[in-house]
Amino acid sequence: MSIKKHLPNALTLLNLFAGLCALIHAFNGNYAEAFSLVCLGIFFDFWDGFLARALEAQSPIGLQLDSLADMVTSGVVPGLIIYKMLSDIQENQAQYTLTEETYYMGVVPYLGFLITLGSCYRLANFNVDERQTDSFIGLPTPANALWICSLPIILEETGGDGFVFEFLSNPFVLVIAALLSTFLLNAEIPFFSLKMKSFTWEKSKIQIVFLSMAVVMLAVLQFLAIPLIILMYVLLSVVTNKFLSKG
Repeated sequence: MSIKKHLPNALTLLNLFAGLCALIHAFNGNYAEAFSLVCLGIFFDFWDGFLARALEAQSPIGLQLDSLADMVTSGVVPGLIIYKMLSDIQENQAQYTLTEETYYMGVVPYLGFLITLGSCYRLANFNVDERQTDSFIGLPTPANALWICSLPIILEETGGDGFVFEFLSNPFVLVIAALLSTFLLNAEIPFFSLKMKSFTWEKSKIQIVFLSMAVVMLAVLQFLAIPLIILMYVLLSVVTNKFLSKG
């Protein structure tokens, strides 16, 4: 096999490497760096499949490598980030008093890894689900990772006060976020793919509208836009499929 046939797998391994580096930064509380590395991993994840198709280098091992790399970058990293956020809340509470609530917080942080378990099941299901060739059933793991990994950055940017800070500092909110994330990953909800096979309006209007709105929201709201963009993705997918089913 020529060297060019290995290029897609090389990009997949770069995705894995970015995810491993993101884990180190997440452990150290460097959430902005972890988020940037997750984005880099997702970039490699997007282009490895494109390159495999362009070079006609698609293979069973490439499919497995892709899922294993995504498991780290888009599965383990977001689970760890929710774990760290809940652990930080526990440590801050422990500075003042040891209450029953604080005691239970010793267990609660591990609920963040529900995201990792849900991501693992979703990726395994994707590999065997023949319905997910041109679209997705359940929220794709990269999209899920982006909104989860943006939460601690939004929290830091609030400056320690305000409604957003109080909201994201609430352990119940973070647990609900983990449960919601796990549900969306494996829900029987069809999601449209962002990969455009044609740049014509007729064939890619949904992707064009979504990406255009996402760019505007990012420019105006910055990191706060990311959870809203994922929410828009969910709602737009649901509405689109309602119209398609009626058609």
